[in-house]
Amino acid sequence: MFMDIHCIQQVPPSNINRDDTGSPKTAYVGGALRSRVSSQAWKRAMRGVFDGMLDSGKLGKRTKGVVTLIAASIAAKRPDLTESAEDLGQKVLSAAGIKVKASDRAGSDKGSPVTDYLIFIANNEIDKLADLAITASDEGKDPSKMKKEVSEIFHGPQAIDIALFGRMLADAPDLNTDASAQVAHAFSIDQITPEYDYFTAVDDCASEDNAGAAMIDTVGFNSSTLYRYATVNIDALKEQLQDTSTAVEGAVAFVEAFIKSMPSGKQNTFANHTLPEDVVVVLRDSQPISAADAFEEPVRREEGLSVSRQGIERLGNRLNEIRVNYNEEPVKAWYIASGKEVDSLKEWSEQVSLPDLEHGLRETLNAVYSA
Repeated sequence: MFMDIHCIQQVPPSNINRDDTGSPKTAYVGGALRSRVSSQAWKRAMRGVFDGMLDSGKLGKRTKGVVTLIAASIAAKRPDLTESAEDLGQKVLSAAGIKVKASDRAGSDKGSPVTDYLIFIANNEIDKLADLAITASDEGKDPSKMKKEVSEIFHGPQAIDIALFGRMLADAPDLNTDASAQVAHAFSIDQITPEYDYFTAVDDCASEDNAGAAMIDTVGFNSSTLYRYATVNIDALKEQLQDTSTAVEGAVAFVEAFIKSMPSGKQNTFANHTLPEDVVVVLRDSQPISAADAFEEPVRREEGLSVSRQGIERLGNRLNEIRVNYNEEPVKAWYIASGKEVDSLKEWSEQVSLPDLEHGLRETLNAVYSA
């Protein structure tokens, strides 16, 4: 069972995802320059939305400071082990084959143990590793030798965000988690022209005879209408979470987080807080299918017809072509559209609000997995 999510979203002047020069990322699609937002940027934004939607016990953290988190859990559970908590945390983590070194960062973190790379670890895994270290300490055992016990913790039910986005441990590949979700790089359905905002800043305390600016700079930006796509393998998500109800909860949360999230780049400058004008969610029992090819030819604004409206009509037409030409009849489909209904979608999908979409998705998935 696959869940495809398609969004058409207008974004005003913005720079939400920068390249190495500080300019908005771009890509050529169909020979035309388009705005682009990387999948990594949008997944990071989605994880921020998860924090307000899901219980923290079902989520994880991505950090180099895993030892510090385990040590803090040990100290909270057993204050008498506070002085040895960091050493115990380092040893129990090393049992998984994960290398730890002293941090070379300036400030209060300098000298603290850190991993060589970011590790995605569940909050409940942190607590379980802390419990294991405490037990080892009480029994006079060396936590670094408890490879089997540590492996069992990492192979248990995953956090929802880890099950969705995956985890790679270079030092311990047997503990890797395959991602059950894929997020495409968003790109604009219309051709863009890079623009630059020239600005100055004035010193509030400058003398009256000083009329010059204290700072002069430029910032790159563009405005575009994006096509966004993501897919979730619901069966794989269920396998990772080892629980049907949690998998359904994770799928519904993914839809809402994908729709409502926005990468935070330069938001204080541009305040580009928009939501998609149009969303299509399709459940398939065959394979995931993107409709990016609907926008190989860039959309151009027509009198009385916005780019986003043309976008949902093109998207609906392409999805309908796929349905008819390739016999890809969906298990169930819903769409959210600003304005009037979309003719190419209304025959085989249901126009709904976001709450109704989530309710319908939850009911459909529960019915599928209870059959």
